[in-house]
Amino acid sequence: MRKFAATLTFALSLAMLDSAAALAADVDHGRQLAGRWCASCHLVAPNQRQTTTEAPPFAGIARQPGFNVDRLAFFLLNPHPKMPDMSLTRAEAADISAYIGSLAK
Repeated sequence: MRKFAATLTFALSLAMLDSAAALAADVDHGRQLAGRWCASCHLVAPNQRQTTTEAPPFAGIARQPGFNVDRLAFFLLNPHPKMPDMSLTRAEAADISAYIGSLAK
């Protein structure tokens, strides 16, 4: 039972650290990264007028039911085949995800 309790405590500690990292995400840095990596395919900012593909606008992604900043950050670390491999760090993925989440207004 003690082993189970120790494992559970460890797992909860990791989850809290991940949540703390998400809270520390830098929205402004995410905006900058999105402008560099994502703007050719997605509308990443309210003042952007066009893209080269039919990829969904970031504001639309943020407004989807069930949108979750943490899940999006995880997705960005290993994106689908149509997206380029951006080789983002966890912090960069969290920053972009936080920026997208900020557009849900």
